[in-house]
Amino acid sequence: MTTVACYQATAADQPLSKGTLDRRELRDDDILIEIEYAGICHSDIHTVRDEWGGARFPLTPGHEIVGRIVELGSGVTGFSVGERVGVGCMVDSCGDCEHCAVGDEHYCTTGSTPTYNGIDRRDGSVTQGGYSTHLPVNARFAVRIPESLDPAATAPLLCAGITTYSPLRRWGAGPGTRVAVVGMGGLGHVAVKLAVALGAEVSVFSHSLAKEADGKRFGASGYYATSEEAFYRPHKNSFHLIINTVSAPQDVNDYIKMLRPEGILVLLGAPGVNYDVSPGLLMRGKTMAGSMIGGMRETQEMIDFCAEHGITAEIELIDAEQINDAYERVIASDVRYRFVIDAKTF
Repeated sequence: MTTVACYQATAADQPLSKGTLDRRELRDDDILIEIEYAGICHSDIHTVRDEWGGARFPLTPGHEIVGRIVELGSGVTGFSVGERVGVGCMVDSCGDCEHCAVGDEHYCTTGSTPTYNGIDRRDGSVTQGGYSTHLPVNARFAVRIPESLDPAATAPLLCAGITTYSPLRRWGAGPGTRVAVVGMGGLGHVAVKLAVALGAEVSVFSHSLAKEADGKRFGASGYYATSEEAFYRPHKNSFHLIINTVSAPQDVNDYIKMLRPEGILVLLGAPGVNYDVSPGLLMRGKTMAGSMIGGMRETQEMIDFCAEHGITAEIELIDAEQINDAYERVIASDVRYRFVIDAKTF
């Protein structure tokens, strides 16, 4: 067992603080990563503040991890020491069920193991995440990061990238399709970049026009304020696919009205309340769906696509001592568009 430096939450009502945690000895199928960068996801904040319940303290969050391999387990092939890799939202699964067999580990029948605040299926310990200097992880759950990508700006792709790429690919975003992205925060700005690179005509629907210049710079052809009364009316029956990244309560019926016949509204945000949907709006073959992350096969595909098209997140790089301030700024939507921690400062 190896002791490493980290930032951790010791209680839901306490700020994160510098500490240490014990990392397990390397298993035969593990790699040991020396972490370079760790992104801050809003779900980190929800978890360490126990807003979803079930937080296991002390807790080291972080599931947007990029670093280099410094050691290989005896049974690992296909990776080499010094190679840059990434780890996202999960670090293990059963490996045997029908979903794991086809690379959809996030749908694992017995449940995939979260990168942090989960239970290690082999030894029963609590998993601890990327706000630390080193991470041992099952090699199946590491993806190769091409050297052409900025590693700090790539870190958020391990969550925000796959979360938006998966539904865009699943529902056919590409040439000849019109895609709307609702909300242009940490998820939304990546969704715009990806949809544009896939060849779709992209519009953004945001609370205000404050980020319109950014949206256009990322490739959006239209940018509209949802705070305007009946904002949806000029866009009724317009979009093949709408990616809704907003976690706040909202009237999804407005977005269903903007779908073309057989169009799809995909919900990525988790507002914590039930939606009131008018069934009549779905009668033209329209679909409302949910999506989460993706499996390891698709995550590697996403990273390779981003390397091919030069896509990374827009980030603000911070030192570890700024984490608590960054959390408050995330809550206040005062970041464009993701915070990333320099792991050298842990």
